[in-house]
Amino acid sequence: MRVGIVGFGLRASLWKQVHRPGEGSEVVVVCDLSERGRADAAERIPSAAITSSLDELLGAGLDAVLVLTPDNRHAEVAVRTLKAGIPTFCEKPLDVTLEAADAILTTAFETGTRLYVGHNMRHMPVVVQMRELIQSGAIGEVKAVWCRHFVGNGGDYYFKDWHAERANTTSLLLQKGAHDIDVIHWLSGGYSRRVSAIGDLAVYGDVASRRDNSDRRMWDWFSLENWPPTEQVDLNPVIDVEDISMMQMVLDNGALASYQQCHFTPDYWRNYTVIGTRGRIENFGDGPGDFIHVWNTRSQGGFVEPDVKVEIRDGEGGHGGADPLLIAEFLRFAREGGATDTSPVAAREAVAAGVLAAQSLRSGGGTVEVPALPDELIEYFNNGQQR
Repeated sequence: MRVGIVGFGLRASLWKQVHRPGEGSEVVVVCDLSERGRADAAERIPSAAITSSLDELLGAGLDAVLVLTPDNRHAEVAVRTLKAGIPTFCEKPLDVTLEAADAILTTAFETGTRLYVGHNMRHMPVVVQMRELIQSGAIGEVKAVWCRHFVGNGGDYYFKDWHAERANTTSLLLQKGAHDIDVIHWLSGGYSRRVSAIGDLAVYGDVASRRDNSDRRMWDWFSLENWPPTEQVDLNPVIDVEDISMMQMVLDNGALASYQQCHFTPDYWRNYTVIGTRGRIENFGDGPGDFIHVWNTRSQGGFVEPDVKVEIRDGEGGHGGADPLLIAEFLRFAREGGATDTSPVAAREAVAAGVLAAQSLRSGGGTVEVPALPDELIEYFNNGQQR
């Protein structure tokens, strides 16, 4: 398969999973507007054509394309690749507005071109194993999901570049939270129909040290020594996104959910609790060798050992082995079609919930209704993108 990449930045590491000449796929062209992006691509994939012209990429006779641009440009590029008939991988979130996300799905529906969204956490062992436990009936019917996300690297990951500006991300509740909102939906088997949220720029807005970091990338400044958060340096000149957010969701199947995100914690991991009619599960750590605990007998007082402890599996590659599985699934889908663990409808629903939660957060925390997709789009994507 001849594969193209648009945007060679923070998620460019996916090229390693795609560029395997002689094994089924090869990156033949990379498009990036920045001189550094083009230079990095030329160094890592010398055999690929390097260009700043999207038109040149669209005319390269591609079998698939990965859209890895900054989030607020996903629709701008993906709509064109879909109209060109190129099966398209769009990195999460679909985009940073509901209108842009819906434009991508509508274009895929109208053109019939295959669309895949890079929600790699649907392949992460901790999430997959928790879902397996739920589907096995271990905790009965899901009634509540709680997620706490301790973003210990928040200052380095999100407050020194374009992520810190609403114009580029809408909010980190959307940009960072799209993963977790999608996981909440997937574990509970429903989508958010009403949301509300509160939040604040509690720490990083008060840090005086600012710098235009457009000449650098995240790994140029990242260090665990950048601590405590109040002593961070070289933050983005403009910071107008929240560094702590709390969101509540009412799902279409009656389940309730909450999501908390903090960007100035010392530790970095996700904690999911899922409560059903016959028990609950909770992960303690989210990487290989950590454990998912299952309680499904009654007890009284204090912490008790779980009835079942499930060790989280290991995997090779980024995000606990999720990235290789993600790309393998996309390439297979681009080539053959068929069912996938990721879902464009689910990706849109994560954006919708995140966008409207940000709206609630910035307007007093009231409840906001989440509009559903048209039935014909839902049917199309749920049917494997076949009419």
